[in-house]
Amino acid sequence: MVDARPYDSPFGDNVLLFDPSMDTAAIRRTLDALHRQQAKDEFSENRYALLFKPGEYDLDVTIDYYMHAAGLGQVPSDVTINGAVQSISSSSNKRVTIMFWRAAENFLVNPVDAAEPVYWAVSQAAPYRRMHVKGDLQFDLGSWGSGGFLANSIVDGQAGLTTGQQWFTRNSEVGLWRGGNWNRTFVGTVGTPDDDWPDTPITVIDRTPVVRDKPFLVVDESGNFTVFVPALEQSTRGVTWKDGNEAGKNISIDDFHIAVAGEDTAASINASLDAGKHLLLTPGIYPLDAPIRVNRPNTVVLGIGLATLVPEKGQIAFETADVSGVVVAGLMIDAGLENSPALIRIGDPGSDQDHSDNPTSLHDIFCRVGGAIPGKADVCLEINSNDVIIDHAWLWRADHGAGAKWTVNRSKHGLVVNGDDVTIYGLFNEHFQEYQTVWNGERGRVYFYQSEIPYDPPSQEEWMNGDTKGFASYKVADDVQSHQAYGLGIYSFFGVHQQRDPKARVTSAIEAPDRDGVNITHVTTFAGRFGGIDHPVNLLGEATNVEEVKFFDGLNPLGSTRALAKPEAFQSE
Repeated sequence: MVDARPYDSPFGDNVLLFDPSMDTAAIRRTLDALHRQQAKDEFSENRYALLFKPGEYDLDVTIDYYMHAAGLGQVPSDVTINGAVQSISSSSNKRVTIMFWRAAENFLVNPVDAAEPVYWAVSQAAPYRRMHVKGDLQFDLGSWGSGGFLANSIVDGQAGLTTGQQWFTRNSEVGLWRGGNWNRTFVGTVGTPDDDWPDTPITVIDRTPVVRDKPFLVVDESGNFTVFVPALEQSTRGVTWKDGNEAGKNISIDDFHIAVAGEDTAASINASLDAGKHLLLTPGIYPLDAPIRVNRPNTVVLGIGLATLVPEKGQIAFETADVSGVVVAGLMIDAGLENSPALIRIGDPGSDQDHSDNPTSLHDIFCRVGGAIPGKADVCLEINSNDVIIDHAWLWRADHGAGAKWTVNRSKHGLVVNGDDVTIYGLFNEHFQEYQTVWNGERGRVYFYQSEIPYDPPSQEEWMNGDTKGFASYKVADDVQSHQAYGLGIYSFFGVHQQRDPKARVTSAIEAPDRDGVNITHVTTFAGRFGGIDHPVNLLGEATNVEEVKFFDGLNPLGSTRALAKPEAFQSE
């Protein structure tokens, strides 16, 4: 274990607090030791937050599994890194398809070599937020990646991919975007490539309709910590912090219960929440014998260092009442050994209040069923409240790791939305055994969707939805009158990690009511290994077979039309 004592913080042993007055060589040795320890440790129990006080550092800050680096300034330029804030590890042949569970935010990065890009080579659950890169930014290492998420950031130079499958960018500014494969979606971003679907599978939404950015830690010159909570914004384009006058509020750290893994329980955390405290979860794994429950409006729950909740008695891990303005950010939840009905529940069943003036928002929420432990859960994330905003989520039934077997890590759905007027930016949802996403609420909006249907059905006969082959990834309930979704990539890889070939197929990647108010715009389907996808939406469009990628305009993408785009054969690199 890396010795954190020279970098003591108010947040416990696994939070390293750096100051620009510290010895640079010593900081480098510590960062190098963390890199060696965490680079390949995919299912590690270690968790680290690396916090940098305002000032200038001559460093390469390398982020690996379960590491979260954050500048502690009010704006990114308050913490300047002359070097890189990077993710550069790979599994084999420079592939980064399993480079998950890491985060970086709130730095200005000034590359030492202007000819070399900064690499944030990642896949799911690896947000790069609130960054200013004074050069180029590359999201892979030249081989396959399956990312990713960039938000509220400026890249002065070129940003992009070579062979990465997809990428989502929100409220950012880029000098130039280049490259990528199946699905690139941009919302409220300056400097996007042209939306010339399907010649290139790019979706551009000019303005972000409604969003609240993720809260973050700030420290002042006297060493006093606050949590800054950005304000709710409507119809935005570009970053929030560029002019240094960002709307929002600072909350003193004294108003937070600072939870410590191994010391705090659900009872101690809930007692503090009920007493009016906000909650900051420091890095570690929190076994829970009861749900953490938020009942008070405007409560902030902030996890740092990939803080991880584990329900141990088959209960929900985290839930809220149907109240306004709750902000939840930076949480991982692992399903426990006993089956949970859901891992996160926002609003009690039957919630019906109007929260449009002050919605609840979720940011960087990562749920796992299996992988670290052989867990079980019916649903990962259940949204019952109205007007909820989700700003980046990865919901994953494990396809490898502990318990990754059809009969072990049982889970029906990644996401179930019952509330109305729910908006999601960057939804990654994979491998669940029935519908990945079930949308029952009205006027839902999704901007970017990435989903692999399960790899491991034992046979077609054992994976049927009545008379239908398999379950669609994205299901909009039959009685829904209004729904919008943009930039959806749905992929099948039947037979991966198995010794036998089930030759399974799914009838439709998406099921949705065929009415004017339901618009599904820009769908990419890909089939690998065995089997395939019969139709992209409902029974519309051509089949996607092994080693094919096809692009489909969508269901009523312009309000009244549907059209099949020219299919394009997949070429591996």
